[in-house]
Amino acid sequence: MLASPVSLLAEVDVLHLMFGGSGAVFIVACILTASLALALFVIFYKLVAISQAQSQSITFLDRFWESKRLDDIFRVAETLKYSPLAAMFRAGYIELSKVKKGQVQNESGTMHDKMDGIENIERALARAKVSETTKLENLLPFLATVGSAAPFVGLFGTVWGIMEAFTEIQKAGKADLGSVAGPIGEALIATAASLAAAIPAVVAYNYFNRRVKVLGAEMQTFASDYLNIVKRHFF
Repeated sequence: MLASPVSLLAEVDVLHLMFGGSGAVFIVACILTASLALALFVIFYKLVAISQAQSQSITFLDRFWESKRLDDIFRVAETLKYSPLAAMFRAGYIELSKVKKGQVQNESGTMHDKMDGIENIERALARAKVSETTKLENLLPFLATVGSAAPFVGLFGTVWGIMEAFTEIQKAGKADLGSVAGPIGEALIATAASLAAAIPAVVAYNYFNRRVKVLGAEMQTFASDYLNIVKRHFF
């Protein structure tokens, strides 16, 4: 007597389907499992890192606009290691100190020197912005790679598994539900595993990419505001 489809589904062991196969299907299952584990780790890591950057940047901006002295702001910025805005301020403040020290030593305040000083500060802010953006975007390409490549890896495992299943069915000389369900299930589980790895990776990548763009816009706005303050009070 043939088993009903419901009873067959009830006896399905996902882990056995994923790792019980042989050859290419087993390799694909291992690759997808490792990709999912790494993707989840990266998602958790980036969630913590970007959240810290956002919260510390909000704290820094509050202190930046409340304080009247740049040296006080600099001391606060040194404690906010994860804020990209604080890092930009530190770079700009250090460059401003060098420029003012050079002007005092040369005892000259020509327009050419002032313009050079402003350009040096602007370049320091730009370098810091690029460096902080690179840090924020770190590991995001991995999520994009998993999201785009995992479905194709799973499709390869499925196609290969179905080929092996039909080969075994041909050798056995029968194609009843009991003999087909197991091999086909082992093949199709590769597609399910690939989607399980790809979907969270794609969702997380788009989410983090959006937050990085927001922080990038905040860095650009802060650079403009900082340069205006420096020009108004020091040049």
